[in-house]
Amino acid sequence: MKPTRLAPFLAAALLLLTSAASAQPLHGIAMHGEPALPQGFAHLPYANPDAPKGGQLRQAVTGSFDSVNPFIVKGLAAAGVRSYVFESLLGRNWAEPFSLYGLLAESIEVSDDRQTFTFKLRPEAKFSDGTPVTAADIVFSLETLRDSGRPNYRNYYGKIKRIETPDERTISLTQDSGDRELPLIIGLMPVLSKAFWQGKDFAATTLDPLVGSGPYVMGEIKAGETIIYRRNPDYWGKDLALQKGLWNFDEVRFDYYLDANAAFEAFKSGLADVRIETDPVRWNTGYDFPAAKDGKIIREKIEQKTPAPAAALAFNTRRKIFEDPRVREALTMAFDFEWANANLFTNSYRRIYGFFGGSELSSEARPMDERERAVLGDAANRLRPDFIDGSYRLPVSDGSGRDRKMLRKAVDLLAEAGWTVGDQGLVNAAGEPFAFTITGQTRDHEKIALHYQRTLKAIGIKAEVRIVDPAQFSALQTSYDYDMIPATWSNSLSPGNEQMLYFGSEGRTVEGTRNYPGIADPAVDAAIKSMLDARDRDDFVAAVRAEDRLLASGFYAVPLYDAGGQWVARWKHIGRPDVQPLPGFEATTLWRER
Repeated sequence: MKPTRLAPFLAAALLLLTSAASAQPLHGIAMHGEPALPQGFAHLPYANPDAPKGGQLRQAVTGSFDSVNPFIVKGLAAAGVRSYVFESLLGRNWAEPFSLYGLLAESIEVSDDRQTFTFKLRPEAKFSDGTPVTAADIVFSLETLRDSGRPNYRNYYGKIKRIETPDERTISLTQDSGDRELPLIIGLMPVLSKAFWQGKDFAATTLDPLVGSGPYVMGEIKAGETIIYRRNPDYWGKDLALQKGLWNFDEVRFDYYLDANAAFEAFKSGLADVRIETDPVRWNTGYDFPAAKDGKIIREKIEQKTPAPAAALAFNTRRKIFEDPRVREALTMAFDFEWANANLFTNSYRRIYGFFGGSELSSEARPMDERERAVLGDAANRLRPDFIDGSYRLPVSDGSGRDRKMLRKAVDLLAEAGWTVGDQGLVNAAGEPFAFTITGQTRDHEKIALHYQRTLKAIGIKAEVRIVDPAQFSALQTSYDYDMIPATWSNSLSPGNEQMLYFGSEGRTVEGTRNYPGIADPAVDAAIKSMLDARDRDDFVAAVRAEDRLLASGFYAVPLYDAGGQWVARWKHIGRPDVQPLPGFEATTLWRER
């Protein structure tokens, strides 16, 4: 019997029907594997469902703000807007690497290939003005953020090729990019009210209160000074398991101060209830005021179980002076971490390696395995042996602040790149001096930049230190108009699409990304794609390590340091659960003791 030509089509149709049949409404979704919390879970594992309600939480922040819209490039947005006022279709459980559960949506239905996914809205979901959240609002949110929001929204939501809304509570989306993270990314999309934004310019800064569906509404707003959020007594989702034990204060207040010292004084005097300390000297010696001595202040180090925040001094490789990786490696050698840790930070820090330090995702001290080699392909051949076998270590100085042996290595490497020491300092073949500017916005930035400046001067490099206000710094970051800046990338145990925003080649020219070094490496792009395509955890980890290995070996930034956790001080009248989520301290779980 001859095989019929219809067989392939029948097989394809059968596969499609099987895939569709296997898609069932789910209460949650995980990036890899299954979500940990079962259908009908009572509350998040780090929330206290019996936490008392009421009172005020006051927080002191440094800097300024001139807008309450955090979703656009323009302006400097006030703290807390996204967390307290706006919600998404799904909500995150921070006790897992990356799992989401129903929030505005009661369920998600996903095809096996994750090309099509459908959300079913809760009938009770409402905005703070009492209007229901409908499928039209979801479509409006996606299209508005894609077309007028930050570049990351355009990158994510532009992958959606078809939207269907068979009824007011159902939204079905289809992509054609094969991005397995996209259903979760869309699940976390901030949901806007179409009616509220009708006739308004979404892309313009504003200080008028915004309408969201979250547990709080905006109260008092004073540009650059104060923003207050008031708990909505009619909040639709207060009885959801995902929200139990969270949002416990009647009022949340953010007061802005010029610098960290002023913010600390506010905390000392009782004008702020909680402080996350970033200055190790202050943490070790500054908490000797009466309230701290009398036990009215609780101080603790909260362990973080996610990758260490990757704090660094980022080279702008868009500048010719930093094009050569040998130059960047030499300048990494010239940073004396050991002296800075002993003399500036009371030996409170550990050195950061790469962008996923302290986790299974890091390439530090790990030889490349076959899975990782498959991700890298031909790019593996360009790596130095010490980055392939995991033997590369960041330079360790003698702690003198002028380690001649280390500085000689740096000078030799600079000479290979065409820079030599002469009467005018370090110069290239054309006699041009090696000079650049380190731009920061805080005293902490200034302190470490001045230390670095002194070391660089010893090898003939002139580094100017420039401190600007937060608005100027934000503008410089957005337009990449700097030589070197302090930067921090915070990564989870499930990095994904944001890695293109951080390190993707497009960010070299497209403004507003977090690709501060201007990385444009097809191998990095390919590693990120492999990470997004991975279907199991082993392949995923290999892809992240491959990305980390490429970034570390490219010397795109001078790695700084990390405390190994968060230093948190709070007044005794502020309570917290015993268990904290993987990233550490979480303000939404706090309450005011009665």
